[in-house]
Amino acid sequence: MNRIAAALALGLASVLGGCAAYADAPVASMAVAQQREPVTILVSIDGFHPDYLERGLTPTLSQLASDGTRAAMRPSFPTKTFPNHWTLVTGLVPDHHGITANRMEDAARPDDPFTMATVDPYWWSEAKPVWVEAEEAGIRSAAMFWPGSAVAWGGTAVRYGPVTDGTMASDWQAFSMQVSNTQRVNSVLDWLRRPAEIRPEFVTLYFDTVDSAGHGAGPASEETDAALRDIDRHIASLVAGLETLGQPANLVIVSDHGMAATGSDRVIALADIVDPALYRLVEGGAYATFQPTEGNAAALEAALLRDHAHMECWRKDEIPARFQYGTHDRIPPYLCLPDTGWTISATAPGAQWSGGSHGYDPFAPEMASLFIAHGPAFRNGVTLDGFQNTAVAPLLRHLVGLPQAARSDGDLADVRGALAQQN
Repeated sequence: MNRIAAALALGLASVLGGCAAYADAPVASMAVAQQREPVTILVSIDGFHPDYLERGLTPTLSQLASDGTRAAMRPSFPTKTFPNHWTLVTGLVPDHHGITANRMEDAARPDDPFTMATVDPYWWSEAKPVWVEAEEAGIRSAAMFWPGSAVAWGGTAVRYGPVTDGTMASDWQAFSMQVSNTQRVNSVLDWLRRPAEIRPEFVTLYFDTVDSAGHGAGPASEETDAALRDIDRHIASLVAGLETLGQPANLVIVSDHGMAATGSDRVIALADIVDPALYRLVEGGAYATFQPTEGNAAALEAALLRDHAHMECWRKDEIPARFQYGTHDRIPPYLCLPDTGWTISATAPGAQWSGGSHGYDPFAPEMASLFIAHGPAFRNGVTLDGFQNTAVAPLLRHLVGLPQAARSDGDLADVRGALAQQN
């Protein structure tokens, strides 16, 4: 095993040498590199469309993609942040892992909806993330802001106190937008500076700034371009820091979804379609979900399940099979999906606006997500055919040394072409 680790380290040192040239990093001594086994680092750049690599603004990411394996990955439906981040680390589609939306309701907890701040294990308990599997196998993990990583998985929430049981990564930080991208990268590198016995072997890292810029100003905006430049500099800092440490790394860099341009000229006003007394809107925007008010299911159906310009609606059990969505109890009875780039709103906009959104059809080109795999475990200069993001968790399990899950919607075979060792 030591000889294998040394060979992997030597291979990665030669690959990262190209990255160091534009990161202005000192070259680590080979003797140091040989003392460390590769760490697996899963990086999410929220809202990063794979076409962003073609703008000439991301030299580090583009080089990693060129020197490693890349693909335009298909997200799962709904193409939202929390459902897809949980898919990436469980291998299950949202309909099967239970995080079916960024905002959810559960009949067992009618007065306690799920939001993106919810860390009660109750909501997350239907699928085990890779870091929990790793910890249970004695593989130390660390999570920087990954959605769900602040949850004590399998634990029981106390109404006015912390969860006192459950499993988490050995090291983790609760999400805060006040923690800069520089601080996030530095925290990961600090974890990797530790002695081997308390150094993580699997790490996650999350960036939200590209998504925020895309929402606020649109995917083609100067603000998004600035966010891309900033993220690329921080990926360069991560790569340079790894080389300085002599730390071989298998980098799996992904996004949860892409981004579509939106605006006030593409709004579907529900007030023009259905009487607001007939329903309660659970979610709106890039799709909409509805609960009928008491006694009004038939009237709501009549209004929703007819032809609409730029929008199609279904009963939950009639959502097209390609979405792999509609069986979970947390999904409301009715769902409407607009054309990509359109917004469903309760009322017509009161002022002009433009920006970006996601949540649309996962097969829409605008919703495609990023996949880059770089390091000693991966082939160089390979572009894979598109695949669904359910394959990422099986890949992570393979890299970390975990058995494949008995229950999975993804398959390692979908990404085996990325691996240096094909058997």
